[in-house]
Amino acid sequence: MSSVNLWRAADYVRMPWKNGGGSTEEIARDAGTGLEGFGWRLSIADIAQSGGFSTFPGYQRVITVIKGAGMVLTVDGEEQRGLLPLQPFAFDGDSEVSCRLITGPIRDFNLIYSPQRYHARLQWVDGVQRFFTSAQTVLVFSVADEVKVLDHKLGHHDCLQVDGNTELLDISVSGRCCLIELTERN
Repeated sequence: MSSVNLWRAADYVRMPWKNGGGSTEEIARDAGTGLEGFGWRLSIADIAQSGGFSTFPGYQRVITVIKGAGMVLTVDGEEQRGLLPLQPFAFDGDSEVSCRLITGPIRDFNLIYSPQRYHARLQWVDGVQRFFTSAQTVLVFSVADEVKVLDHKLGHHDCLQVDGNTELLDISVSGRCCLIELTERN
């Protein structure tokens, strides 16, 4: 039997970055405390100035700008394309990463997960969408003022988490949001 949790943006816990250069609001995670022991973790980071990112050896990261003009990442010495709002970018947590802000401060949305422990799928959708998933954990993160999913209403930056799914789950969403599917590897 699956469980459903609704995480409200007003309740997210703020914690310092691993490198001390800023702070993050943690949305949800599967296990562990602080910056250790998790298999996956969702967070929102405020980036006020250009600079380096924390490393997360053994993890994969997917980052998406959710507020502000965007940024340009340099990953292991190679400058990447400009990362504009709602364009996800995946990179290895072991990589040396820094950012150059395009016109000023931004907020970004982060999925960090262990590829040895989880298979992850992340996609941004807008409007009315219906999808089927057999993922054990499904997360829906809202970037709209209202997103409807599974008879729940999410406000701006709220997140719905379905855990323990063992069936083919039918999910309909209405609004701009990020859908994340996580399945444990055997």
